Amino acid sequence: MEGKLANLTGTERERYVRAMFTHIAFRYDFMNRLMTAGQDVHWRREVIHRAALPPGAHLLDLGAGTGDLSREALRQHPGSRVVAADFTLEMIRVGKSRDDRHISKGSGFDWSSADALHLPFPESTFDAVVSGFLLRNVSDVRRCFNEHYRVLKPGGRIVVLDTTPPPDTWQAPLIRLYLDKAIPLLGSLLTGQGEAYTYLPNSTENFLEAERLAARMQAAGFRNVAFRRLMFATVAIHWGQK
Repeated sequence: MEGKLANLTGTERERYVRAMFTHIAFRYDFMNRLMTAGQDVHWRREVIHRAALPPGAHLLDLGAGTGDLSREALRQHPGSRVVAADFTLEMIRVGKSRDDRHISKGSGFDWSSADALHLPFPESTFDAVVSGFLLRNVSDVRRCFNEHYRVLKPGGRIVVLDTTPPPDTWQAPLIRLYLDKAIPLLGSLLTGQGEAYTYLPNSTENFLEAERLAARMQAAGFRNVAFRRLMFATVAIHWGQK
């Protein structure tokens, strides 16, 4: 599988990723809770906190999946207007099926089918753009950041949550055992999609280190870029400002 992934680029990779997320959409949230021991809930809270949304903010949740980040934004900031955008229609369908009666009536919560590399929004539309576990799946991180920058208002904030390759420490063999063996086994047993949960750990180990991702953000024009590592340094939250 690792060799196959290495050969997937551009449109071919995008097609593979879309099909994969289509197949796992129905158990996506459950597997996220399981794989992170529930910590992803706390990470999403921090993402929205670092977005520092003003009253009535317009927020783009990019690669929204089933909308967890969007709902967290509306929980912390009732009255905000949120667009949850994803390029996998099945993820959107599952997200729309969730019970959102708790969301304030003064809030705006819309869904959009959108490709992170070709966003269908005008320049300077959003006060913040956030994402959770999006970037390691896109075929062109540089273009993705350029699109983030384009649709942000001047002074707007970007906050991204994603995996990062495990550091070379004494814990590394245990981390890789979990990524390479435990997650694919759990994915296969609980979702029947073992291949998808082989892709996810491989995409983590082959993604940019936290420092390199921060450099890509700066190259796209973002200032005040910083990051914080989490979960034995296998996850990081990056943030910056236009």
